[in-house]
Amino acid sequence: MSKRIVLSCAMGAGLAALLTASASGAGTDWPNYGNDRGAMRYSPLDQITPANVTSLKVAWTYHMKPADATRIATSETTPLVVGNILYLGSPYGHIVALDATTGKEIWNYKLPGIERPAPRGIAYWPGDKDYAPELLFGTNDGKLVAIDVKTGQPAPKFGDNGFVNLRTPEIMRGYDKNYALTSPAGIYRNLIMTGASNPEESRSVSGDERAWDVRTGKLVWTFHAVPRKGEYGYDTWAPGSTENRSGVNIWNMITVDDKRGIAFLPFTGPASDRWGGDRHGANLFGNTLVAVDAMTGKRLWHFQLLHHEVWDWDQPTPPMLFDVKRDGKTIPAVAAMNKSGYMFILDRLTGKPLYDVKEVPVPKSNVEGEETWPTQPIPVTPPPLATKQSFTAATDVTTITPELHDFCEKLIATHHLHDSVPFSPLTSDSQIARFPGSGGGPEWGGGAFDPKLGYFVVNTQEMGSIEQLEKKKGGYWASANIPDSFFEQEIPGHGYYPCQDPPWGDLWAVNVNTGKVAWRVNLGVSDIMPEGKQNTGRPNLGAPLTTASGLIFIGATDDSRFRAFETKTGKEIWTYKLDASAHASPVTYKGADGKQYVAVVATGGAFVHSPAVGDSLVVFGLP
Repeated sequence: MSKRIVLSCAMGAGLAALLTASASGAGTDWPNYGNDRGAMRYSPLDQITPANVTSLKVAWTYHMKPADATRIATSETTPLVVGNILYLGSPYGHIVALDATTGKEIWNYKLPGIERPAPRGIAYWPGDKDYAPELLFGTNDGKLVAIDVKTGQPAPKFGDNGFVNLRTPEIMRGYDKNYALTSPAGIYRNLIMTGASNPEESRSVSGDERAWDVRTGKLVWTFHAVPRKGEYGYDTWAPGSTENRSGVNIWNMITVDDKRGIAFLPFTGPASDRWGGDRHGANLFGNTLVAVDAMTGKRLWHFQLLHHEVWDWDQPTPPMLFDVKRDGKTIPAVAAMNKSGYMFILDRLTGKPLYDVKEVPVPKSNVEGEETWPTQPIPVTPPPLATKQSFTAATDVTTITPELHDFCEKLIATHHLHDSVPFSPLTSDSQIARFPGSGGGPEWGGGAFDPKLGYFVVNTQEMGSIEQLEKKKGGYWASANIPDSFFEQEIPGHGYYPCQDPPWGDLWAVNVNTGKVAWRVNLGVSDIMPEGKQNTGRPNLGAPLTTASGLIFIGATDDSRFRAFETKTGKEIWTYKLDASAHASPVTYKGADGKQYVAVVATGGAFVHSPAVGDSLVVFGLP
């Protein structure tokens, strides 16, 4: 049942004092998507433990769907908690502030028209002596919005009464195309850093990264994602191929080393992302992690995870910052991943790999005009955190049930699918079943970190794609299939069932101090499978979190479960059945009553096609 107390945004002095009296309590709040700005998703709270986690109960629930909404809108958002106030962006175009202990509504702001906040979350700026704290977020129509948390209204000094138009001429280049923020923006001091999603067309809207003053909304710096003439990396593109090049954007999250003033920019691949015949070369800064001076945008170093993209293997995960302890030394590190499942652990100050990375020869494309790069960087350790990297029809079709086996055999025959090996490029004369597909591997949620154990914990999925290239009207080649045409059977109301044997979803722990996998377990169950065959792992979206008491909390899976695991062993020790799948990332915090709470949004939906039946923020606590 929804707990709502709608108050006027013209709040009295008592409520204003409530909002501003408490600064972000060290370790008790959750003020950023990753808790800290380095995205460790770790909490020092330890009230909920492996010994008592099975006693968790639903403390309160908030329903996001307004009374006048005619349909369910799904969400992947992560709430933020500061000073016992929980802030939430809803898919119905609302930003709300709730009492984090009781769930009572403090204020509720409705965006104009059909504007909606970024579906994966919002950012919080703590304010300064002259400016109140702000919530900042992008919208589906390319605006950047600042909300004054004291009033619940747009910050009047930011841009045009709280709104900045991100669709500037330098970005849009005359193209009338979609440009929107899908993830929380990065915050450093008085700057907010924004990427965006842009079209999958070769020549279109720019993917440049920009930073804005959080107080005024004025542009401070721009980093050119595709280098211009005279800039570093320009020579990694064939002559003429950089002009109005699209892609090379940041649709996911930027992380920041607050102490050193370094921002980490996880750029995606160039468009079109299945064919590069019109952009020969390695194509910096496509598929590259770039470290920049957060105040100026000046490049400090870069590391390219994938040369000359033709697989749609973006960097979906936020670059995570943590320390590696080796040979008596503590090394500041950053972890980057792409959808192939490879994890690159780099020195945060230099970008050099802490574990060997080798350039390995990969298959060459035979498509018209294409010149795929002859090698790709592959870490010696850890191994790919996606177990399926190829497909052979003669041996790899699932036998988990006769019905699924027969469906997949027919699918292979109907599509004339040919086998794949690691890094198989798409072809134009036949369809391929490639692994991992465009859904990963890892996805946008990223991982979590336990600093006591040195464990990087991340969920991945084993989803292949069926694809073939075709020539488009613009003269470039792109996928002939529906984007994310997955190699599996979709059973309406029950999700996807892949054509290879399980696991279909994984939870991993990597010891970053050794580069070795500490453990791997199946994540999720297939309820419609026969008894004894249900522990398959499931497609999943959303991240875990870790706590000082040695727990991992994660929703993510399409089986409508919310789970707790023991961090040291990977043992599943608590499961709760939700009304809808939680394709979102949970948070944990301490309420005003001194209790630790765990919260997650659960609506179903997303591209894994779990039933879109919910609208809830569900908050758990001990009795």
